[in-house]
Amino acid sequence: MAETRTAATVLESQDPSLMLLTVEEAARRLRIGRTTCFRLVLAGEIESVTVGRLRRIPADAVPAYVAKLRHRPAEAA
Repeated sequence: MAETRTAATVLESQDPSLMLLTVEEAARRLRIGRTTCFRLVLAGEIESVTVGRLRRIPADAVPAYVAKLRHRPAEAA
């Protein structure tokens, strides 16, 4: 089954000038669920800011989170 991409999704992935992402947009970039992304935001794992009543994630916080994951020691099984 082919993935359906909306025009907004295509524009988002092609527009590097976006400075603030919604939690949903950040979750799509990380290929994780929206609920998981909200949990990471609330836990302070991913940087976020408030703009009025809105919660936004700075675009550079997404690669910073991935870099933090890469440098984390492996968890013992």
